[in-house]
Amino acid sequence: MKDTNAHPHNPPAAVRRALRKLGADIHDARRRRRLPMAVVAERAFTSRSTLQRVESGDTNVSIGIYAGVLQALGLLDGLIKLADISNDSVGQALASAELPKHIHLKRKTGASRDG
Repeated sequence: MKDTNAHPHNPPAAVRRALRKLGADIHDARRRRRLPMAVVAERAFTSRSTLQRVESGDTNVSIGIYAGVLQALGLLDGLIKLADISNDSVGQALASAELPKHIHLKRKTGASRDG
C-alpha cells in the first residue's frame, strides 16, 4: 500500500518505523556502554540535541550524522554491510539472471597465424 502522505519531509511509514528502531537501538547501545550523551555527541562531532534526535529516529537528521554516532559507538561496520552484495539476495538473483548462457570469443579478422 502506498503512503499518500509521504514526501521528503514526511517519508513513508516504513521509513519512519525503521529510523525509530535504529534510534532506539542506538540509544540502547549507548546505555549498554554506559556513555553519557555528551560524550557520544562529542565523539560523533555533533550536539547533544542532535544526538537526542538520532535516538528518537528523526528522519530529518542526515545519514552522515547517524554514521558518526554509529562510529562513536563502534557500530559503523553494521552500516557498511547494509547494502553489501552478500546481504542482497534480490540483487544477486537479478545479476545471476542476466549472466549470458554462452560466451563466444571474438576472433580477430585479417590477421594470419603465420605472421
